[in-house]
Amino acid sequence: MLELRGVSKRYGETRVLHPTDLTVGAGRTETLLGTTGSGKSTLLRIIAGLVGPDTGTVAIAGEHLNAGTLPALRKRMGYMIQEGGLFPHLSLRANISLMARHLRWPRERIRERIEHLGGLAHMSPDLLDRFPQQVSGGQRQRAALMRALFLDPDILLLDEPLGALDPLVRADLQAELRDIFRTLGKTVVLVTHDLAEAGFFADEIALFHHGRIVQRGTPEELARNPAEPFVARFINSQNHGFGGPSCAGSD
Repeated sequence: MLELRGVSKRYGETRVLHPTDLTVGAGRTETLLGTTGSGKSTLLRIIAGLVGPDTGTVAIAGEHLNAGTLPALRKRMGYMIQEGGLFPHLSLRANISLMARHLRWPRERIRERIEHLGGLAHMSPDLLDRFPQQVSGGQRQRAALMRALFLDPDILLLDEPLGALDPLVRADLQAELRDIFRTLGKTVVLVTHDLAEAGFFADEIALFHHGRIVQRGTPEELARNPAEPFVARFINSQNHGFGGPSCAGSD
């Protein structure tokens, strides 16, 4: 579903991402894990077409991402960021259906899609006519997830989607998100700095350090066979470890 070859990025004299290869199979969840500034969010933005790479190629389902293919490929991606990124002047319903209305979907089709996704995201219909500032952080993230899923994308790109939530809401949403990923069979690339969250979601983890992937594998492989001292140090620094919903706070 996703293939990156030699993708790199530099801002001025600073190389934030060294040439990087990454492939993610259809229906798999890949977690990009690392400290702040390690290059993981830059890579996600390159996949989303929000930032152009200096070198290398990105392909979605075999189709190369470039200026000509970007508009069509964007419709095959759902993108969700920390705190949701909802427009404050639009209701949740209007935020969720924004792209579908832009694409002139019939009203009945929009209504049916909102109803279906509301059931998946546990969003009651009475909340959808409220504005983002009138609902909780967890409800804003549920609305943002509905928006990301609205066009039924092939791939979901999630950049620290739960980092700003309080611990109990975060743990609940982690469990709900994983259930949704499994139910829909979506390909997911999720950025996080939290080890437990990465282990909870991921089929595979790519651990970043100074703009490079220093190790890639299952949570168990990283924990049992660290490829270099940084991997062991990173894992040991987060004593909650792999395996369950995280209650860690945001950066």
